[in-house]
Parts: sequence; C-alpha cells; structure tokens
Amino acid sequence: TLLVSDLHLDPATPAIARQFVEFLRNEARAARALYILGDLFEVWLGDDDPDPAVRSIVTELRALRDAGVPTYFIHGNRDFLIGSRFAAETGCTLLDDGTIVDLHGERVLLMHGDVLCTADTSYQRLRKILRSPLTLFVLRHLGLETRRKLGRKLRAGSQMHVGATAAEIMDVTPSEVVDSLRRARVSTLVHGHTHRPAIH
Repeated sequence: TLLVSDLHLDPATPAIARQFVEFLRNEARAARALYILGDLFEVWLGDDDPDPAVRSIVTELRALRDAGVPTYFIHGNRDFLIGSRFAAETGCTLLDDGTIVDLHGERVLLMHGDVLCTADTSYQRLRKILRSPLTLFVLRHLGLETRRKLGRKLRAGSQMHVGATAAEIMDVTPSEVVDSLRRARVSTLVHGHTHRPAIH
C-alpha cells in the first residue's frame, strides 16, 4: 500500500510531474492501493480546468485505476475544489479527511493534516470559510478566469502568511494529534501538509 501527499504539482515545476508519472507507471502498478493525502496539485481551479498539465495527470491516474490499483484521494488545502468529475475521470475514490482504513490488519487514521495545526488560528478561520458548502458552491460556479485570479490571490496571501508566521505555529499541535488518535481509537496516524516526513 502506497501513500503520497503534498506533491504540489504545478506547470512551473514539470520535473516533479514527470517523476510522479514515472511513479504511477512503475512502482504504483505493483501496489495493493494508492492513497493520495491531499495537495497533489499546487492549486486546483476546478474539475473543468482544461490545462494540459492537469489533464495529463488525470489521464495517468485513470490508467493506474484501469490497471487494477484502487486509488483514494483526500482533499488538501490547495486542491479542496476537486469534485465528482475528477473522481469519475480518474477513477479515484474521494475520502473524507480523517478516514480510518485497514492497512495490513491495522486500523490507521488518514488525514491531510492541516486541521491538526490548531495554533495557526488565522489559517483555521480561513479554512472554515473556504470549506463551507456555500463557499464551495459559489467557487464552483464562478468562471474559470475568475477562479484563476482568485487562486493567484490566495497563493500570494498564503506565501505572505507563511513568511510572517513562526514555523512552530504552522506545524501540527501535538495535543490535537493525540486527541485525534483517541477520538478515532487508533494508534497510527498518517498525514501530510507539514512537509516534514518523519515518524513521530
């Protein structure tokens, strides 16, 4: 079983996309399943985005699914607009953030990880607004060019926020991790978002 997150695929960094495609065509083909834990894309403007770089990844994910590898996706903070059309085109199953799966006989909690960063209160407020059903509805019905402009503004704001915020505030809050494990009644959590691969 393979788990990946935070590739932040972007036309500006084609080498990362090439590496991911190579992974999908080779190592992933032998997997029991592939779980993508969010932020696969640097920004996802909507399932109707015709960008060739986006479409090529959709095609490669479909090829993996057609090869018999179940593929699952949890939204990240950069690609939370991924919807049912993406799921249908790729064959990915969309999972809720905080899904418990059985990995080789162990119950494991899978999350993107941004909800664990509770000390970053301004981000959590923004997240609540962006993920509300009303906001999602409005965003999905805006024109693509309007979404592009909004995406650029959000990315610029994110970069400013990261530059002005202490690293420990943007990291997971240990007590929230423990609480999440207790609520889920599991002893293992796998998450992304923090860009600090490690076993804690």
